[in-house]
Amino acid sequence: MLREAERHFRAAIARLTQRNSNPRDGEPHYNLGLALRFLGNGQGAYDAFAKAAWNAAWCGPAYAALAELDARCGAWDLALEHIERSLAATPANLNARNLWAMILRKLGRDSEANAIMHDTVARDPLDVWARFLFDNKLPANHQQFLDLAFDLGRAGFYEEAVSLLRSADFSARDGSAPIILYAIADFCAQVGDAPASAEAYRQAAQAPPDYCFPSRLEELGLLERAIAANPDDARAPYYLGNFLYDRRRHEEAIAAWEGSVGRDPQFPTAWRNLGIAYFNVAHDAARARDAFNRAFAAGPDDARVLYERDQLWKRMRESPQIRLAELERYPNLYQRRDDLTVELATLLNQTRQPARVLELLLSRKFQPWEGGEGLVLAQYTRAHLLLGQRAFADGDAASACRSFAAILKPPPSLGEARHLLANQSDVWFWLGAAHARNGDRQQAEVYWTRATRQRGDFQEMSVRAVSEMTFWSAMASQCLGRKKEAAALFRSILEYAEQLEHQVPQIDYFATSLPAMLLFEDDLERRNRIEALYLRGQAFFGLGNTAQAVRCFNEVLELDRNHAGAADLLEQIGTLRGIAGPE
Repeated sequence: MLREAERHFRAAIARLTQRNSNPRDGEPHYNLGLALRFLGNGQGAYDAFAKAAWNAAWCGPAYAALAELDARCGAWDLALEHIERSLAATPANLNARNLWAMILRKLGRDSEANAIMHDTVARDPLDVWARFLFDNKLPANHQQFLDLAFDLGRAGFYEEAVSLLRSADFSARDGSAPIILYAIADFCAQVGDAPASAEAYRQAAQAPPDYCFPSRLEELGLLERAIAANPDDARAPYYLGNFLYDRRRHEEAIAAWEGSVGRDPQFPTAWRNLGIAYFNVAHDAARARDAFNRAFAAGPDDARVLYERDQLWKRMRESPQIRLAELERYPNLYQRRDDLTVELATLLNQTRQPARVLELLLSRKFQPWEGGEGLVLAQYTRAHLLLGQRAFADGDAASACRSFAAILKPPPSLGEARHLLANQSDVWFWLGAAHARNGDRQQAEVYWTRATRQRGDFQEMSVRAVSEMTFWSAMASQCLGRKKEAAALFRSILEYAEQLEHQVPQIDYFATSLPAMLLFEDDLERRNRIEALYLRGQAFFGLGNTAQAVRCFNEVLELDRNHAGAADLLEQIGTLRGIAGPE
């Protein structure tokens, strides 16, 4: 990455200086200096910063960078000259002021340094470096520890950086300990203290990896040097993989994580990350499944990995029966997570165990979570629909009415209420059917009329003119004898399905919070095809082509074995024809 950056900066400079060796913009030279400094090319960085300093807009930061390089070499007089030039151009640069004070201390001019520090603290009482120099006040958190340590290390104040980092609280569970220890090891190596460096590397490799997500460019070099210094360390390549994957350097991240599990095959999180990368980047579902199996075997108490592995199985079209049997083996895990509990409820509904779904959902209090909008309520609704439809088929219309009516008053423990724009025409249709079977035609027509008045729907964070709920409005119209109106709705469903099949699928703005997009990348074209097929099946059934409808629903289940709508309608076709079948 840095080598590529260097190449691009040099190309920009070549173009910029093609006709004038003194470019009007110093930014490319300054950025080249940054890249070369990270690459360890001190002289090249010095030359690039010196060239950038000829430009008025960049002389402030360029001279500050030169002063840091001077300080590394102990050239204190030259460092002082450069930092004063920097401050002449950018007097409000607090980092430059702090470096100025440290340079003056090295030159034995303590009274001047103290005056500068006093003034800097007065300008900004929250400046971490200034407070550290002025009254030895430690930073407020460990990320600030690292920021200050890297500022000190950039100017060659390695001993001061090590002393600062050693005062950190290594028992804190904030994910900072590994990087702090790697930084101590690196700074000790810079001053030639090999035993202290080796001990810090050993401690870093054994530090808890939880919540450690390196993000600074300094940490990139830190981790690369850690891997070179301690080839047996399984954690440094793991952290490096996290850094690289976040920067979309996916192939390098995969290689780093593979290096991590090669050193420690019992490290579950690296296997879990590999599973995600194998599926989303390498498009190798088999390797992804194996990686998640290894992750769960190495960390059998991790409910998150169990949930994510199940989502992978779902994406790989594993049968609901197998997924359900696997989740039921770990009641102590699915009870810890709302999303895992909802997935279990979904599978219970899919395998026709709605009574167990209600028992499961009503046994806990759910909390809303991003990506889970509507999921709990959907399974509560589906369970009551299945129970009511079962009672309806058995001739128990009163029980069916009670089940369908319960949908309209979900308990607060579900943690969510129905969206005001959500379409409930399926509930109104079945309530009408149950009351009609119970001999109350007048009330039935009230419910069917409500179903026909439902227009559009709110699904997946967007409003839709046509959805699978349109089918139930059309069915209610048929029950009311409005055959032409029903036929027009069924044809609108068919037309929408045809349009959907020819659309180029796109991710909507809010789709990043959809359950299907939270972890594994989705095949949007396949998703479109499934939705279009399902809508076609609904339209064909309503227009009297039951055989074609059945073919569509079966094809949907071949593409998605966990599709709730297709499974439910295939089971209900006979009942629906009896209630409001086409003429």
